[in-house]
Amino acid sequence: MMMRSHSISRRKNQGSLDGYKTGYKNGWLDGWRLGACEGIDKTAIAESQPRSKARILYVPQGFEAIDQGVITALQNEVSEVRIASAAVMQVQAAEFRPDAVLVMNGLHVFPPDHLEQIDAIRHLGIPTAIWFVDDPYVTDVSVIVAPHYDYVFTHERTCLELYRAVGCMHVYHLPLAAHFEIFHPMPVPPEYRTDICFIGAAFWNRVELFDQLAPYLQDKKVLIGGSHWERMKQYPLVSKFVNNGWIEVPETAKYYNGAKIVINLHRTTEAGKDNMNGINWGAESINPRTFEIAACGNLQLTDMRSELPEHYLIGSEIGVFHSAQHLIELMDYYLNHEEERLRMAVKGYQRTKRNHTFSDRIRKLLGVLGLN
Repeated sequence: MMMRSHSISRRKNQGSLDGYKTGYKNGWLDGWRLGACEGIDKTAIAESQPRSKARILYVPQGFEAIDQGVITALQNEVSEVRIASAAVMQVQAAEFRPDAVLVMNGLHVFPPDHLEQIDAIRHLGIPTAIWFVDDPYVTDVSVIVAPHYDYVFTHERTCLELYRAVGCMHVYHLPLAAHFEIFHPMPVPPEYRTDICFIGAAFWNRVELFDQLAPYLQDKKVLIGGSHWERMKQYPLVSKFVNNGWIEVPETAKYYNGAKIVINLHRTTEAGKDNMNGINWGAESINPRTFEIAACGNLQLTDMRSELPEHYLIGSEIGVFHSAQHLIELMDYYLNHEEERLRMAVKGYQRTKRNHTFSDRIRKLLGVLGLN
């Protein structure tokens, strides 16, 4: 009986020691990552930009991370910005008389008379601009909306040709960015820590990927967040990892920070697969998640979009996978090569901080409007 008691005690002590070692190691690695990112912040030289004298009326879509990023950038870049309601934007524009009205996306939550209001604002002589950030997944609707605006911006560069074909005279490619007030390196509690994290709706191409990943994930600490993951054939294998439903944006940033590896998989563009893209318009540009994950200073493994190398150095600032098996090989490698994982993560953060801010995007937009 005494020998058994000693055996149990030794196992407990060993377990405590292993837990201590793991905690110490994780703390050291996280400290290195956060310290490196802080060093980048301190050495970054902010360019002095004269503030535009423009007055802008901004109509949000309701995408928290994007709207907040745009509003903050506008507040820093123009003399006055007001936030309008989509329901009464015409009245607010007539009262405020801005130099331009900027509408985010103009889809989903906008009222039926939205286009009539935009036409009325244009008749007042106020320039109007729209920034599409769901292309090409909603082209059935966006091609109807776009011609009602003086200026059309889209995060998807293939759609430039599409909007010009329906009569839009001023069409520009404007990628999205990271809002650093939400997405940034931060320490997080243990409940946010994982080996592998993916947050997003279970579009069918994502379901197919995670069905193939399911056996590999079994002995890992994993978070899969978002809706409709019960679509998976292998759902019983991953259900213990799934946080079903919407995860608030600040919580998403914490999960990104707590993960060793964050997976990014763009949704498929085909008509009839969770899309309103009846013309099967293709995509080359990267999603906002690409910038947001990188802004948290952790390693991102993403599928390929042809625009990606213009924003990040593949293999140095971001990792790219070409199949489920390739992704497994990459995850296995970086989970066992922590220094390389952290160095790539920090380089991705540095590139995002330098080149992919909403202030940079808004300056370009104002330049196109002749308001910088």
